[in-house]
Amino acid sequence: MMKTMGLYVHIPFCKRKCLYCDFPSYGNMKGKYEEYVSALEMEIENRGRDCEGRQVSSIFFGGGTPTVLSKEMLARLMRKIKEVFSVLEDAEITIEANPGTIDKEKGMALKKMGFNRLSMGVQAWQNRLLSTLGRIHTIEEFQRNFQNAREAGFQNINVDLMFALPTQTFEDWKETLARITEMNPEHISAYSLIIEEGTPFYDAFEKGDLKEIGEDLDRLMYHYAISFLGDRGYKQYEISNFAKKGKESRHNQVYWETEPYLGLGLGAHSFFNGTRFHNTYDMEKYIFANGELSILEEEKVLVTKKDEMEEFMFLGLRMTNGVSYERFSKRFDLDMKQIYEKAISTFLRDGLLKETQNGVALTTRGIDLSNQVFAGFLLDE
Repeated sequence: MMKTMGLYVHIPFCKRKCLYCDFPSYGNMKGKYEEYVSALEMEIENRGRDCEGRQVSSIFFGGGTPTVLSKEMLARLMRKIKEVFSVLEDAEITIEANPGTIDKEKGMALKKMGFNRLSMGVQAWQNRLLSTLGRIHTIEEFQRNFQNAREAGFQNINVDLMFALPTQTFEDWKETLARITEMNPEHISAYSLIIEEGTPFYDAFEKGDLKEIGEDLDRLMYHYAISFLGDRGYKQYEISNFAKKGKESRHNQVYWETEPYLGLGLGAHSFFNGTRFHNTYDMEKYIFANGELSILEEEKVLVTKKDEMEEFMFLGLRMTNGVSYERFSKRFDLDMKQIYEKAISTFLRDGLLKETQNGVALTTRGIDLSNQVFAGFLLDE
């Protein structure tokens, strides 16, 4: 059977950069779109040569906001990918489409190109919170755009939400979850706000203009989401992700199951042929390279067996099914119980891990203390 892989395509443009965002992305750079897309087409062409014998099971266009590109530009990129890579007929093909960048016509064009899943960054239901985050859309725009996507034929839509936002109350969060589930998307992601250094949010927190809401309210919001979404048919399958049956994100599972993937575009990360690397974060350099991989690639690191085993555990434990003894043994030809005997027995005893039918998974308390658990799976040199 042919091996599979994922593709991530980075479109680093947006109408305006959000105040909490630390991704390589730029607002107001319309003049660069054409040069960037041309350079990206060349990179796709060159990367495809390394991938003979592999089939692409998932493609994810992320950003930035990929839907700020014209229909023609997106169509060119999709054409090039399908021409160069062997894409499975039933591949999951997702595009991030922030509210305010998709009407019914664009939605229909995306469907025609082969996109079959949309991911919409809503974050909150209250317009005052959207304004605090520096989002360009209102909740009314999101409702219109969601409806446009449905009318264009999208039957698989993810909605991204954030909690623990400055000034967000528990009532705000309850309202957000209630209103979003009424709209009935197939998938919901819920992330706690992380204040990243180098963002306007970080500066505002440092100056005291914004205040964090506190760990207790953060955990209350998170546990409420698990219970509320579970009651409405959204099964939690990963720390921050909830889906209706059969609608789990296949692309995210590529990452969590440490399967190979290629990142295309500015600053995109890859794990392929036993190495990790990323493309340059410098826009001018990316465009100048014009797809020349030796210029694009930076920090290429050979992943050791030790590194891979650690990542297998960290990422696998993010999923509610946990990690399986059998998959570990198949992957590394080693016994997981033996390698991690001390960590597993300690965390089982402390109630941070639980036994499953064929392995171990985080308990509810283990999820709250997940970083502590992950650190326990670091192996000695």
